[in-house]
Amino acid sequence: MKLNGNSLDEVLMKETLSDEDIVFLLGLTEPEDCKKLQEAAYKKTTELMGNKVYYRGLIEVSNVCTVDCRYCGIRKDNYGVHRYTLSKEEILEAAMFAAENGYGSICLQAGERNDPKFVSFISDCLREIHRKTVSESLPNGLGITLSLGDQTKEVYEEWAEASGNLRYLARFESSNQELFDFLHNVLHKKSKQLEHRLQCLQWLKECGYQVGTGVMIGIPGQTLEDLCSDIRLYQKLEADMIGMGPYLMSEGGDLKSLGQTENKKLFQLSLNMLAVTRLVMGNINIAAATAMQVLDPQGRETAISYGANVVMPNLTPLQYREGYQLYDKKPGLKDDPETFGLKLEERINSKGREVGWNLSGSSRKWLNRTVLMALIWEAA
Repeated sequence: MKLNGNSLDEVLMKETLSDEDIVFLLGLTEPEDCKKLQEAAYKKTTELMGNKVYYRGLIEVSNVCTVDCRYCGIRKDNYGVHRYTLSKEEILEAAMFAAENGYGSICLQAGERNDPKFVSFISDCLREIHRKTVSESLPNGLGITLSLGDQTKEVYEEWAEASGNLRYLARFESSNQELFDFLHNVLHKKSKQLEHRLQCLQWLKECGYQVGTGVMIGIPGQTLEDLCSDIRLYQKLEADMIGMGPYLMSEGGDLKSLGQTENKKLFQLSLNMLAVTRLVMGNINIAAATAMQVLDPQGRETAISYGANVVMPNLTPLQYREGYQLYDKKPGLKDDPETFGLKLEERINSKGREVGWNLSGSSRKWLNRTVLMALIWEAA
């Protein structure tokens, strides 16, 4: 297969990929070609990020949400879901499990809320998690990723002050304005604006967070050129980490009639997007989305072979997991945290990787930028 006279091997050897190169690589479907893309991404990951895969213990704090994103199973207007919010004690118990079992890092995720009570609750949890998880094996306490939607800059500052080891994941879902509006805005109700999400990402960077973002892959009407534009926006934002996965149907969503791309095709496109993002973005963290397992039983592990270096074992108490399904057929609802992390390690090892036990796994891009800023301040 060739692009403008260049073979696939020649494209993969380029230091810098053009938009045309990116679209070409995203569209690969032949097994032999996809294998070459996978090998290039895996090699790049090893060279820039080392051989470790990092655990982020996922704690789904609450499925209460004040917005109505049309694809989401816990959107505000889905009255069929039983709402819950974990207590501080339940959150701390899950966080302590992570710390005591070598995870090194957790992610607090919830439906989107901006009320002062919720903001203060999160601040309190962050302070307690940090205080209780500082130890000999974790001298800075657990690394914490927040995925709590659009907030004001003042809220981001408050949370950053509550715990100094923070990352934030705020996916923009699509850089195509029409697709973004299609996903987020119910007829006659505009609940989300792409411009505001991008402003939030800028505020997060100004507040010192490791900043993560991402998109959905295979949105109805999405093109390979759209995905290329998404990668270019990752670059423009100077993202430190990426969390992205396939567009999957949700019975609780507002887009059921559109269906979704056939599993095998969607799976390969998602893998291609992971690999090309690694080739373009270099030394960032990329998560292997749990949603990949809906498309293939080995989806998460295959994603690791295509350039991902972060996985998110679910530490949410079992009795709440049914209530936090953003998409249908979510895997892992019954996984026991006591044994799951060790079983996952075996599957990670099968891909030639090892788990970074007791390591926060900060983005190397962020670490390099932080060191550079420190040198600039010192020189000034």
